[in-house]
Amino acid sequence: MLRKRDLWAYLLIAPTVVGAAFLLVYPMLKAAVISFQHFRMGELIRGGAAFAGLDNYLELVRGQEFWRVVLRTAVWTAINVVLIVVLSTLVALLLARLRRGLRVALMSALALAWATPVIAATTIFQWLFQSELGVVNWLLVQAGLTGFRGHSWFADGPSMFAVLVILVVWQSVPFAALTLYAGLTTIPAELYESARIDGGTGWQVFWRVTAPILRQLFALVASLEVIWVAKCFPQIWVLSQGGPDGATTTLPVYAFRVARSLHRYDLGSAVAMLTVVLLAVALISNLRRMVRS
Repeated sequence: MLRKRDLWAYLLIAPTVVGAAFLLVYPMLKAAVISFQHFRMGELIRGGAAFAGLDNYLELVRGQEFWRVVLRTAVWTAINVVLIVVLSTLVALLLARLRRGLRVALMSALALAWATPVIAATTIFQWLFQSELGVVNWLLVQAGLTGFRGHSWFADGPSMFAVLVILVVWQSVPFAALTLYAGLTTIPAELYESARIDGGTGWQVFWRVTAPILRQLFALVASLEVIWVAKCFPQIWVLSQGGPDGATTTLPVYAFRVARSLHRYDLGSAVAMLTVVLLAVALISNLRRMVRS
């Protein structure tokens, strides 16, 4: 039987649970239902979608385009997550070594970068990488790289991919760096002093002291970044809409393009559900290990 104190605790968290269920669980369940239906423009207007079984999923897995998008999404996610974790670790170690004033200034800059709205940051990158008047091309030309004079970053697939990687990494590093720095502050200074007395170099101290203690935190940050990067949509859509020639089309962009351009809401929902499944498969072992720890 619930005690009064326990009941009060459940009442306090009830709004959050209800809000999460409405904003997260319901849309996902609705998408799952649509993915098993014949749901196009006609069904959207008049209703009465017919059950289609696994037809939408079979259509996807039998097509070559879907697997090309899956591979591109995997490469996109791997490049971004590796860069984010490495750069965030370096920034966190730098924060731990700075004096208080410089540390506060750098943390404030990171917080401001993190708080910048996604669309605003994406628009700024549009200006920075503009072919004729962009600051990036001007700086590269001033550095002697005259081949970048008038270079169109948004018309070339690899260049567009690189711009999006820089944008996503820039937006992601602040959160990961501040999280890792918070973990660094929990490590007793005596461990570092003992390691240095034993003659350990900076690299050895990191791998023998810091990395083992923060292993679960690194795993958590990496898992969160995998989810965030894999489902990244606004930056890609605003800058390239998945182009040029599909070079930046990842699974979320592909799902939106299928549903919007072809009015195949059933197929788009199937892509979304397969994205969830692929992410779950990629992260399940890591999440289970963290839960056990």
